[in-house]
Amino acid sequence: MSGNITFTMIKPKAIADGNMGNIIAKITQGGFNIKALKLTRLTKDQARKFYAVHSERPFFEGLVSFMSSGPIVAAILEKEDAVLNYRNYIGATNPADAAAGSIRALYGTSIEANAVHGSDSDENAVNEGAFFFSEFERF
Repeated sequence: MSGNITFTMIKPKAIADGNMGNIIAKITQGGFNIKALKLTRLTKDQARKFYAVHSERPFFEGLVSFMSSGPIVAAILEKEDAVLNYRNYIGATNPADAAAGSIRALYGTSIEANAVHGSDSDENAVNEGAFFFSEFERF
């Protein structure tokens, strides 16, 4: 399945702003099939583990606090070349630089609160999906 799945999270601010449904609709309108979906909330320890790759960066603790500040939606998406297609579809990390009509341009408010996370490689899509979905192997 490598290459045909990716992982995404709708971030706390996007949910708090009432955009969860709009973002899910936008994802499906982009031709992505939702294989798994979960509304949950990260603890600070879970956020630290999920974003461990950034642990040495100065923004790490702010990211952990933000990502554990409210509910998130975790999802596994399917589409051909899913990682690349989804990253293009959501737009640049900074919503101000994201293409018009992209998820981040529409619903992001800052680099940190950019509405959604998207896996950056097939390997990370598998690892991130497995972080939230123990049955990930089925996808």
